[in-house]
Amino acid sequence: MSLTLHFHPLASFCWKPLIALYENATPFNPVIVDLGDERSRAAFLKISPSGKMPALHDDARRRTVLESTIVIEYLATHYPGPVELIPADTDLAIAVRQADRFYDFYVQEPMQKIVGDRLRPPNKADPFGVVEAREQLRNSYAIIEEEMRGKTWAVGEIFTMADCSASPALFYANKVEPFGDKYPAVKRFHDRLLERPSFARVIEEAQPYFKLFPYNNG
Repeated sequence: MSLTLHFHPLASFCWKPLIALYENATPFNPVIVDLGDERSRAAFLKISPSGKMPALHDDARRRTVLESTIVIEYLATHYPGPVELIPADTDLAIAVRQADRFYDFYVQEPMQKIVGDRLRPPNKADPFGVVEAREQLRNSYAIIEEEMRGKTWAVGEIFTMADCSASPALFYANKVEPFGDKYPAVKRFHDRLLERPSFARVIEEAQPYFKLFPYNNG
């Protein structure tokens, strides 16, 4: 088996390449990284000196690829499958990449700010930063609400890398700043993502770790 994915089942950015791998039934060897374990951490730092996950190692090409978006781009280039996660059409591919960046920067990042603050010692908390992050999430929900009216997936009627990005972003964002009734199109999109077999599998595999999530409400 040529591909090995180093990841943690709870990490939102690790969910993106997992979804991509499952979408195309791409064979790979999963290696769970525990940064709290000295041996696991030391072994992973040899692969990813920054300590950032996910990391994809390809034995056949003698290549290690870091960052979730780049991992999916690499898979689409060298291990394509029936689901075209990066469309061949140039303009559509640009739309996919733009949506991917939106979900990473304007949904994932503020969500992680809120979660990270919950993990800080009380005297190191950043309440103003959390208020800003919540406002950013609500602004992002409003944008998605307009974008998703009449759409099935993030860029139209085909499932792409943008949906791999939207899936964990919206899942965790809804935990820390619930959609409520104000964003029905966002909720419908989120529900469709939850029903996608690849994403359902990722969530199922993460279940044993959800107790570690500080906003654990289901």
